[in-house]
Amino acid sequence: MRPTYSRRASLQLMSRLALGSLPWLAGCGGGADEIDERVSPSLLTTTPENQVATFRHADRLAPTRVIRRGSAARPLPAHARQLSRLSYGLADRSYSVDDYMQRNRSSGLLILKNGEVALERYAMGNDASTRWTSFSAAKSLTATLMGAALKDGSIASLDEPLTRYLPELAGSAYQANTIRELLRMCSGVAWNEDYSAGADSDIARLAQACSSGGRGTVMELMRSRPRAAAPGTAFCYSTGESYVLGAVIARATGRTLSDYLSQKIWAPMGMEADGYWMLDGVDGLEMGGNNFSATLRDYARLGQFVLQHGRIDDQAVLPPGWRDLAGHPDSAITACGQLYPGYPLGYGYQWWSFPTGADALAMHDGAFTAEGIYGQFIYINPAEQVVAVVWSAWPQPWVDSAELETYALIGTAVAMLR
Repeated sequence: MRPTYSRRASLQLMSRLALGSLPWLAGCGGGADEIDERVSPSLLTTTPENQVATFRHADRLAPTRVIRRGSAARPLPAHARQLSRLSYGLADRSYSVDDYMQRNRSSGLLILKNGEVALERYAMGNDASTRWTSFSAAKSLTATLMGAALKDGSIASLDEPLTRYLPELAGSAYQANTIRELLRMCSGVAWNEDYSAGADSDIARLAQACSSGGRGTVMELMRSRPRAAAPGTAFCYSTGESYVLGAVIARATGRTLSDYLSQKIWAPMGMEADGYWMLDGVDGLEMGGNNFSATLRDYARLGQFVLQHGRIDDQAVLPPGWRDLAGHPDSAITACGQLYPGYPLGYGYQWWSFPTGADALAMHDGAFTAEGIYGQFIYINPAEQVVAVVWSAWPQPWVDSAELETYALIGTAVAMLR
């Protein structure tokens, strides 16, 4: 579910939003709402009244596995320039950070410059100890773990067939696919990413397979998907395929995704709290396409890890060049402006990519972002050394205007931190 506005209009609008206003305005408080603490029985059937409680208690909905922190938290010092009085322009008006959070039901916002905190805000009852679910921002984390598995030799090549690691997919449409094709979301296998409980929604089928509690039911769902196009010839966004990638990593490394993540990134990067990842069943596989949960600061540390090329102190966790390979399109099919009519972003390896060069959006040249429904973002801007994390509880799975307003806020922050 993506925007359909025209490319020209979106580029013009993005430029106006990012640079339309740079004055400083006074902040006005936290934007906290009265929150209903009831938790929805499903992430697909939340309401604005119970979203926040559900998103911060995802472990009540399904089995999870702990992502263990290390012995010491890595400091996130304050940046010399603080952005609490930031304002950004939108449709010839100026809005403050508090305005943004209230208008977009944002429950957390953190911006790093050079690894230092320039802005940190919480709302809707959240605080620094809250662990919030990622939705599809988990896809980008799964891709990062794929890079780690490639670096340590657990996976020999991204061009290997999936069936080398998942022989249970032999005889299915995925038998013809490589790991790289799934990283690009270009398998050619049919998938309907409709965030509803409708009969045609593969996301609903995925949720049903998880709730059945049967071991292997999600993989069996993936085996059943028919081929819609030749491998590598069409982009089709699929949460199910990110689950398959997670299964590849687990099989290749002999570790659960949570344990592998803890070993490679979470503990050595100095995350301050344990995270957790939703599973496909009791003692099952992590949902590689959705729903890890962590604190806002640990989301930011994860973004900083990717920004610094996957290096922790003097240790390289990711292959040379992985950040820029994964963060930007490497095929014509996934190039910026080619995914959906009028939508300017492209797709890397499970990361959404901003255009570069002549087509760049103001302040976002070469940036890329993890995205999750209801307004979750881990934004990385290598040229400006900026990481931004946004938590939200949008009233609908995707709100085009809220996405653009988020980029306007972040773009203004990037300009002010130069």
